[in-house]
Amino acid sequence: MSEEITKPSNFIRNIINADLEVGKNDGRVHTRFPPEPNGYLHIGHAKSICLNFGLANDYDGLCNLRFDDTNPQKENEEFVAAIEEDVRWLGFDWQDRLFFSSNYFEQLFDYAVQLIKQGDAYVCDLSAEETREYRGTLTEPGKNSPYRDRTVEENLDLFARMRAGEFADGACLLRAKIDMASPNVNMRDPALYRIRQGVVHHQTGSEWCIYPMYDYTHCVSDAIEGITHSVCTLEFADHRPLYNWFLEKLNTKNRPQQIEFSRLNLQYAITSKRKLTKLVADKHVDGWDDPRMSTISGMRRRGYPAAAIREFCERIGVTKADNSVEMEILDACIRENLNEHAPRAMAVLDPVKVVITNYPEGQTEELTAPNHPQNESMGTRVVPFTRELYIDRADFKEEANNKFRRLVKDKEVRLRNAYVIRCDEVIKDNAGEIIELRCSYDPATLGANPEGRKVKGVIHWVSAEHGVKAQVRVYDRLFNHPHPDSDKEVDDFTSHINLDSLVLLTESIVEHSLIDTKPGTVYQFEREGYFCADAKLCSEGNLVFNRTATLRDTWAKIDK
Repeated sequence: MSEEITKPSNFIRNIINADLEVGKNDGRVHTRFPPEPNGYLHIGHAKSICLNFGLANDYDGLCNLRFDDTNPQKENEEFVAAIEEDVRWLGFDWQDRLFFSSNYFEQLFDYAVQLIKQGDAYVCDLSAEETREYRGTLTEPGKNSPYRDRTVEENLDLFARMRAGEFADGACLLRAKIDMASPNVNMRDPALYRIRQGVVHHQTGSEWCIYPMYDYTHCVSDAIEGITHSVCTLEFADHRPLYNWFLEKLNTKNRPQQIEFSRLNLQYAITSKRKLTKLVADKHVDGWDDPRMSTISGMRRRGYPAAAIREFCERIGVTKADNSVEMEILDACIRENLNEHAPRAMAVLDPVKVVITNYPEGQTEELTAPNHPQNESMGTRVVPFTRELYIDRADFKEEANNKFRRLVKDKEVRLRNAYVIRCDEVIKDNAGEIIELRCSYDPATLGANPEGRKVKGVIHWVSAEHGVKAQVRVYDRLFNHPHPDSDKEVDDFTSHINLDSLVLLTESIVEHSLIDTKPGTVYQFEREGYFCADAKLCSEGNLVFNRTATLRDTWAKIDK
């Protein structure tokens, strides 16, 4: 074990500590993260990744990355590559322990033959509908299949013919022989193998036409890999007796222990791969990496730091009780990280022109601005100041009370890192829209305010001559209901989609220092929030920024 574990204890750590005290598993701790490659990972998977890799790290153990790839109809190499990228980006390394359950298909087949020979499995010819009827209900026991008492020889022959491709899809199943009257429906002769003709597997190609079921594959794969603690979410608690039954019947050398914890339910988000797939398939979003999605790739593209997601997973803890985590906790982790690490810049999202009438025409003054107000090591940058500037339209009013600490007609305001200006004249078009503000500046106000000078507000600005045009994508929460997938009053969770979750600003202007911004770089646009250069849409001469987070939680205000 590491010299000292400073992380808060939880019931899983207590189990591991107790195992180590008695020398169980020869003092080993070996976990695994076992995604199915049938979609992209989401924030709930991030919790599992941090937990499994974190436990291995804290106890000087190992953690495998294993793809439980038993359903080739829904799996592909794109998902495999995306999952590997997400795990690496979160900061974890499986070293040489990348596995696929398909690596064990031959062993799994041999184990299934063993079960048949022991009288613990049989080939069943019931149709899918008949199988459901025979299974019973939560309150009524099931009944035995008429094929349950086939001889070992007959079952071996039929299973071999299943593998040889002699039967069509759905013609038969290999099932475990357990107890059709069990109160746990998972123990009512569950399926072990089903037929999938003509399907190409992303790892094994067309080698197989029968595929093992997840419940059977998962526990055997854990045993093969020497996993000691098989950590999974609470929905698998009822599957634990089946997990243990397989290992006992097969008498595997290694006997992993399944431990369940509560899954992450994040408010205003979906953490169901099936429902995320629907959002993508029905084009409610622009792909799995849409910055509004709760996928890890979407959060990365939006500009969320990996360290902030790890902090979030640590902060919410590990329990056995189902709960709903407030989005504000994730938002706070994002802001805290970016406030410390994101360099500052100025951007005018909705520009209106300012002409400083007493500033020399054609003159450019190079002012110095800090890249971070509290971190001098981040250095400074040059900000060009010219006669014509842009400020945000929301930062000006012709008339306002004393609570409005921005630019007002006939009053003064300070420009960030520059001079104090006064608005002298407002120019409007024929429709009454403000198109230009004519101001004057005080050349004595660069730097600290002169003694006795009182200026209430500070606003940001960009040189009209040197500013760079950019598209800004203002993202908000994808759903306007805290529990979009559990609302009993509506049939479809997509009815809770927030129609204002993306607002495109096409006329925004950013300061010149951002002209060569690398995709993925996050800035704090002063007074506006945190924004990330879009890794997918940015190109040379085309700046696109995604809003990562506001400077403070504004959702409640927006909602009202």
